[in-house]
Amino acid sequence: MSAPQSPQSPLSPEPPESRRDADTPTLLVKIFGKDRPGITAGLFDTLAAYSVDVVDIEQVVTRGRIVLCALVTAPTAGGTTEGDLRATVHSWAESLKLQAEIISGTGDNRPRGDGRSHVTVLGHPLTAESTAAIAATITSTGGNIDRVFRLAKYPVTAVEFAVSGTGTEALRTALAVEAAGIGVDVAVVSAGLSRRAQRLVVMDVDSTLIQDEVIELFAAHAGCEAEVAAVTEQAMRGELDFEQSLHARVALLAGLDVSVVEKVRADVRLTPGARTLIRTLKRLGYQVGVVSGGFTQVTDDLKERLGLDFASANTLEVVDGKLTGRVTGDIVDRAGKARLLRSFAAEAGVPLAQTVAIGDGANDLDMLNTAGLGVAFNAKPVVREAAHTAVNVPFLDTVLYLLGITREEVEAADGLVE
Repeated sequence: MSAPQSPQSPLSPEPPESRRDADTPTLLVKIFGKDRPGITAGLFDTLAAYSVDVVDIEQVVTRGRIVLCALVTAPTAGGTTEGDLRATVHSWAESLKLQAEIISGTGDNRPRGDGRSHVTVLGHPLTAESTAAIAATITSTGGNIDRVFRLAKYPVTAVEFAVSGTGTEALRTALAVEAAGIGVDVAVVSAGLSRRAQRLVVMDVDSTLIQDEVIELFAAHAGCEAEVAAVTEQAMRGELDFEQSLHARVALLAGLDVSVVEKVRADVRLTPGARTLIRTLKRLGYQVGVVSGGFTQVTDDLKERLGLDFASANTLEVVDGKLTGRVTGDIVDRAGKARLLRSFAAEAGVPLAQTVAIGDGANDLDMLNTAGLGVAFNAKPVVREAAHTAVNVPFLDTVLYLLGITREEVEAADGLVE
């Protein structure tokens, strides 16, 4: 005997006969004017007298002006006509000193094209010229802009375009070239549920999470800061092998008293927005880690202070209370950072596609390209060209906008009781 059939789930696809006929008469009702409480409720109270079904709604309020659009079926109440509905809506709108426009048509909105992406644009400021260039580039790839809204006005202007009809990779490539030419930052990610899933964010430390190069802070106490800084700059540009340069720089620290570690920790300056970035991600359920070509003597302290989930770096060898000028254990270099990203992701139970990596130097490139989204933060040219996206403003919390997190959500997270 066959098993009884269970009732159709509310999330199951609708059978063809129940889908709205594309030829069904519909009306697009558009309301414009000064915003005030009760407009949305008032419009639908007015429409309710005509027994219409709501097909779609869009509403936006900009500088106190409302644009409310309602796509509804044609009137079905006994004895009423479309003309009656039009007259009633216009009368209601005029009573509130609003404007109304009603457009006849059939069916629902046309389906969005295949290939859906979120395009986040950061400007400081965001000009009309740069916005036009971004929109034109989207169109040139075959994409259609379905929706645009602002994510933030502080510390940068951030807007998001919902785009369909073109592939994410093709769109990312085209916009990367355009963004570099017009001086804005653009990130392109695939649309889908994974964007709102809990993620793992892993970042570099020196010149990313913090404003300093830690080895230079140690070198300042050893009297060789200028020499170390020159080697560091060459390594970050990819002109020197990182491991060789690390050993050469650390050797200059030989003989420093271990008490200098506390002094260096006190010297470390967080990048503007770093605390906000980490605090917000943690409150929203993300896991956060750091990987560094620097030293555990500093990253362990940062992990504790900032509540990080993961931290890994090189370790300065200490013997008899003095730095020996050597490091112990495996070197965290370019390949090591990518390996650690994979390890952190596995431990966190997060697919690599849902990881975000942030860095500025050549030794971050493998990590940036391994992550689902690699962000070059105020990076060297070679890194900006290879990463998925670049942020060139000095505020680390702007990375939140690339994840679709709005400024309002940041402020709401700040209001949560720990």
